[in-house]
Amino acid sequence: MSLTFVSDHPLTSLNTFGIAVRARHFTPLAELTDLPALLASEPYRTGPVLWLGGGSNLLFTRDYPGLVIKVALKGIRVLEEDGNTVLVEAAAGETWHDFVCHTLAEGWSGLENLSLIPGTVGAAPIQNIGAYGVEVKDALESVVCADLTRGGEPVVLSCADCRFGYRDSVFKHEAAGRLLVTAVRFRLLRHATLKTGYGDIQRELDTQGISAPTAQDVARAVIAIRQSKLPDPTVLGNAGSFFKNPVIDTEQADALLARFPTLPHYPAPTNRVKLAAGWLIDQAGLKGYRQGAAGVHEKQALVLVNHGGASGSEIRALAQHVQDTVQERYGVALEPEPLVL
Repeated sequence: MSLTFVSDHPLTSLNTFGIAVRARHFTPLAELTDLPALLASEPYRTGPVLWLGGGSNLLFTRDYPGLVIKVALKGIRVLEEDGNTVLVEAAAGETWHDFVCHTLAEGWSGLENLSLIPGTVGAAPIQNIGAYGVEVKDALESVVCADLTRGGEPVVLSCADCRFGYRDSVFKHEAAGRLLVTAVRFRLLRHATLKTGYGDIQRELDTQGISAPTAQDVARAVIAIRQSKLPDPTVLGNAGSFFKNPVIDTEQADALLARFPTLPHYPAPTNRVKLAAGWLIDQAGLKGYRQGAAGVHEKQALVLVNHGGASGSEIRALAQHVQDTVQERYGVALEPEPLVL
């Protein structure tokens, strides 16, 4: 067994907001063989437990009163190769962007639009991460889990089993606290139709004079766009997009568009309409707005930032101000993406 429990452990470097909080107990999980002993340990059995990936989708508002477990499982392996398709498995602790870069270096397509998203592979299906017209479910074959209620017994969920929705999955509902994602399997392609029509990808490719892009070209375009709009969390603490794009019924959307004709909107399932949360926040006059050390990013209104020394409670208060302002102006409720602890 290689488990080591540390008391009163700082978490500042383990959350991308850079919130200065501590965990009552902390341990990394680097080997699946340690899981049964971890589940039987006193810190696990006697208090609340938080499984931590890259710390890029949560906001701490206080010290954590129980055990924080950093999922540090590593490894990438090819399970199948069949003509144009490759089935590849990545362990949950792999850094997401590093894994995407690995797939591109191998000549596999399918994840290029999801380049530079912070976090780990294991967190990707929980949130059903997405960007530039692609969601992780589009390339996901299955998710390998450990059943924490059965001593870590392995369970494999198909893509359909995961019940993916917009930034949603079964892991946020009945599987929460029961299934730990240990690895994710992706069905990738050697030759694929690239998706360049969403956002500024095609414009970026045109600027670079690329008329027949490769998957790596698309990835580089996505990276350039993200870097131009989104702050580096190692420089300016943030958790990426703080709010989900709201989905409303067509009647409310029609009424809003009559008042605000330039409001970006997109079709959503069940005859509903998805709005651009960043536009709503920006047009409400909040881009660049600050409350002390907590602020709305000056280039991307969807991103809340820690200018240095902000507490989690201050970030949360700013988020509530943004929600209240958008609700009052547009009658639209914004829902935070990160988990607030």
